[in-house]
Amino acid sequence: MQRRDGKRTVALALQNSATVEIVNGVIVVDKPAGMTSHDVVNRVRRITGNRKIGHLGTLDPLATGVLPLVVGRATRLAQFFTTSDKKYDARIRFGYATDTYDREGEPTTEPMEPRFTREDLEAALGHFRGKFMQTPPPVSAKKVGGQPAYKLARKQVAVELKPVEVTVFALDLVEFGEGRARVLAHCSAGTYVRAIAHELGTRLGCGAFVDELRRTASGDFTEEQSHTLEDLERLAESGVWSEAVIPAARLLPHFPSAFVDATTAGNIRQGKDFRVSPFRSQPNAKFVKAVGADGELVAIGEARLPHLYHPVLVL
Repeated sequence: MQRRDGKRTVALALQNSATVEIVNGVIVVDKPAGMTSHDVVNRVRRITGNRKIGHLGTLDPLATGVLPLVVGRATRLAQFFTTSDKKYDARIRFGYATDTYDREGEPTTEPMEPRFTREDLEAALGHFRGKFMQTPPPVSAKKVGGQPAYKLARKQVAVELKPVEVTVFALDLVEFGEGRARVLAHCSAGTYVRAIAHELGTRLGCGAFVDELRRTASGDFTEEQSHTLEDLERLAESGVWSEAVIPAARLLPHFPSAFVDATTAGNIRQGKDFRVSPFRSQPNAKFVKAVGADGELVAIGEARLPHLYHPVLVL
């Protein structure tokens, strides 16, 4: 009899082991608050019995929402997702600042009553739209000397993070009142909503921090596609957890698909170039997905000549 305490039993792992090698794709997890991204990865590994799982970009422990996990050989595709845009639904609280730029940090300013109007806030938000240089929070996953900044911060080691260019495509104020605001953000990879909240507080002279944060989209992955950990456990207990996986061939939809026969697929796996019919490909496509007759992704090809591609990544 299997336990239902959130830890997968050996029986459940064995139940899923037969499919581990053939399941390649992405599971979009609806990350709960209080867990690190690595915690989620470990939990899904236990749930599915599949060790080959990684995430496509971290979410703060405070945050909830879209956390795409790559499964099986699809982990090799991670390099193509590093620049994906993100969308967030953020609740910002005004009145003091914290050392982590969110509600879990220690206050760094004295509490005060916010005294600004909605118009003042709209004007301040305007400074964070478009391209600008942003300094990451001191408690972040940014590497300093090979170590994440948050680990150094825990050791009370002062770090100096360099500003990086980010782009905020949209930053919309949807709720405001009683010293709080709800903001919807669409931004480039590497943008910290916590840093925007902190800087807003500085501009408005009262301090601010992120009280709640939910990621609603990461690249092509949305919250409508997401599964809670409880959902995944129920699927695993029924032996159908792979139903939650978006197959590798459906990933990277902006890369056109080129369907190849078994002989061509074999040649591709040996590193040989392959041709794509001009009638089946998009003109000037830099990358194409070579898809086998079974519907499985074989490789990502990069253009060498018109309609001639070289496999740069083979699954």
